[in-house]
Amino acid sequence: MCDSLGSLRPGDEIILITWLDRGRRDVLSLHPRGDTARQREGVFSTRSPHRPNPIGLHRVTITAIDGRRIEVHHLEALDGTPILDVKPVLDEDVRRR
Repeated sequence: MCDSLGSLRPGDEIILITWLDRGRRDVLSLHPRGDTARQREGVFSTRSPHRPNPIGLHRVTITAIDGRRIEVHHLEALDGTPILDVKPVLDEDVRRR
């Protein structure tokens, strides 16, 4: 296992911070999910990758670790989306310290 993954294990929840590299930066409002029948909304009230600040935040569960690779469940990102950082989800006991 990679030293940087420390004590992370399958079953742990983590936060992945991604760079939404294919999203447009000049879009400030849009039709949610591209559905033109729906009213336009500001990008910050949607889950669209089109936004001025292209940072994605994803709470996922680790399913496997192989060397420097982490396999996760419930990631909403396209293949090849750059990962900026990995953060553990802290339980209540850790947050109280």
